[in-house]
Amino acid sequence: MINTIILVGPRASGKTTVGKILAAHLKLDFIDTDEVVQKKTNKTIAQIVDEQGWDNFRMIEGQILKEVTLAGCIIATGGGMVISQENRNHMKNKGIVFYLSTSAETVVNRLKSNPAVSQRPSLTGLSITEEITGIIKTRDPLYQETAHFVIDANNEKERVAQEIDAIYHTLLKDAANDAMAIPPLTE
Repeated sequence: MINTIILVGPRASGKTTVGKILAAHLKLDFIDTDEVVQKKTNKTIAQIVDEQGWDNFRMIEGQILKEVTLAGCIIATGGGMVISQENRNHMKNKGIVFYLSTSAETVVNRLKSNPAVSQRPSLTGLSITEEITGIIKTRDPLYQETAHFVIDANNEKERVAQEIDAIYHTLLKDAANDAMAIPPLTE
């Protein structure tokens, strides 16, 4: 669906902030899958992972993705949403997927300056720098596979939102032109 924008990328790549900027500008609903998971379960992600493990969290996350993929909305996904092939296929088929590509250094700096970092469970038990570097290296091919467009999210979030907005409007314009180019049915 051309009017559904899905943002993927590692945590702290700016998906939620950029998504909210876009939603306000485009007058579309904004959905953060991490927030929906927490509301539906009445638990933080850390609590879900501690009590049920990563596999169960990923299953819940995938179910939520399918529930919230609506026409005319902007969806910020959890950083690991791309781990599942089913989720990758779903996103590619249900919206325009933008990968907010960031360096490990940018992610680490953003996480260190964010007080909510302590609420995010470690995936590996490594230092934050080692963990983020490893995650980006492992998941980058999955983000690339899923995305229709890759955006440099090391920039200011407003600039990232502007880049996505420009691409989105070009796609809408092209779709409208294509629709007008279809000859009318004749009897």
